[in-house]
Amino acid sequence: MEIKIREIQEKDNKEIEKIIRSCLIEYGANHEGTAWTDPNLGRFSEIYNEEGNKYWVAEEDGEVVGGVGIGRMNSNICELQKMYCIREIRGKGVAHKLIEIALDYAKNYYKKCYLETLENMIEAQKFYEKHGFKRVYEPVVETEHFACDVRYIKDL
Repeated sequence: MEIKIREIQEKDNKEIEKIIRSCLIEYGANHEGTAWTDPNLGRFSEIYNEEGNKYWVAEEDGEVVGGVGIGRMNSNICELQKMYCIREIRGKGVAHKLIEIALDYAKNYYKKCYLETLENMIEAQKFYEKHGFKRVYEPVVETEHFACDVRYIKDL
């Protein structure tokens, strides 16, 4: 298994949208208040193209299998955004590589990294905790993902 991590390109937009939507369906999150209704899902190469905002994709044998983004929330806080991998690749270290690259990048611009997820995404919660994120019980910043009921923050 040869995994390559690279910045998103326009050709990846629809593929990463498809991965995110399939994961949201898998976890019953295909509704308002989640990434499901985000109008920018198919436009990541346009959205994540300024200093402090970036999105990476993971490829296996030339096929996009996952991705992660860092997005500015304010001058001190970024958000780990749209981190999803296809089911077949989970548990093989791909997400670990993605989060390491994203957090290393974020350290150059921010003091803290925030994220929101869902209560039923147990594996994701364990993964975030393993990478030093601490659960918080109130939103640190306001996002449009009002259905996300679990929040984490990490000092960078």
